[in-house]
Amino acid sequence: MPLTKRCLAEFIGTFWLVFGGCGAAVFAAAFPDATTNPLGIGFTGVAFAFGLTVLTMAYAIGHISGCHLNPAVSFGLWAGKRFSGGKDLALYIVAQVAGAIVASLVLYLIVSGKAGFDPVAFKSGSNPFASNGYGEHSPGGYGLFPALLHEIVLTFMFLMVIMGSTDRRAPQGFAPIAIGLGLTLIHLIGIPVTNVSVNPARSTGPALLVGGWAIQQLWLFWVAPIVGGIAAAFTYNTLFGESKSEPDA
Repeated sequence: MPLTKRCLAEFIGTFWLVFGGCGAAVFAAAFPDATTNPLGIGFTGVAFAFGLTVLTMAYAIGHISGCHLNPAVSFGLWAGKRFSGGKDLALYIVAQVAGAIVASLVLYLIVSGKAGFDPVAFKSGSNPFASNGYGEHSPGGYGLFPALLHEIVLTFMFLMVIMGSTDRRAPQGFAPIAIGLGLTLIHLIGIPVTNVSVNPARSTGPALLVGGWAIQQLWLFWVAPIVGGIAAAFTYNTLFGESKSEPDA
C-alpha cells in the first residue's frame, strides 16, 4: 500500500480515536451535568469509548496502515522491528498528530455551538477536552512523578498487548479485540491519574486548543509513552521473540 494512503488511513483513524474518546468525555461523561448525572456514561463509558475507537479502526484500516494511531505505538513497533523507520515513521507521526488536531478542532466547533457557551470558562475548567495533566490538572491530584510512572507503565503494557496479539504465532484475526479491550482497561485504571494519554498525538490535539498549562505539561505525554513503548518492544523481543531454532507453529 502506498505511503500516502497509509498516512491518510492513520490520519482518519487518529481522528476517530480523539473524536470518539475525547468526545465521549466532553459530551457524555457527565450528562446533563456532574451534579445530577442521570444519563452520563462516567469514567467507564469514556474508557470503553477509547477502546472501541481502536477496535473499530483496527478492523477498518489495520490491513492498510497497521492502525498505529499513536506515535508511541509507531516508535514501539519500529524498535520491535515490526515497522520501518526514517520517512515512514516520521510521516506516520505527522499524520497521527494532524488527525488529533483536526478532531479537537471539530469537537470545539461542536461544543462551542451550545447555548450559553463560554470559551474562557470552558478552557479554564479542570480538564477541558479531556486534556492530560498532572499536579492540579490531574483529576485525582497526582503529581509529576506518579503521572510519569503511570504513563510509562500503562504504555509499556499496551505495547506488550500489541506485540503479543499481532505476533504471527498468535491466533489470527483477534488482535483488534485484545488491543481495543487493552486500551479500555488502561483507561479504567488510569483516568483519575492523568486522564490517560499513552498516546502523544491524543494529548497534543486537545493541548493546542486549551493552551497554557496543557502545552507546558505536554512534554510528559510525549516522553513517557515513547519510553514505555520502546521498552516494551525490547522486552517482548528479548523474552518472547522467536528464536531461529524454534519450529513454525
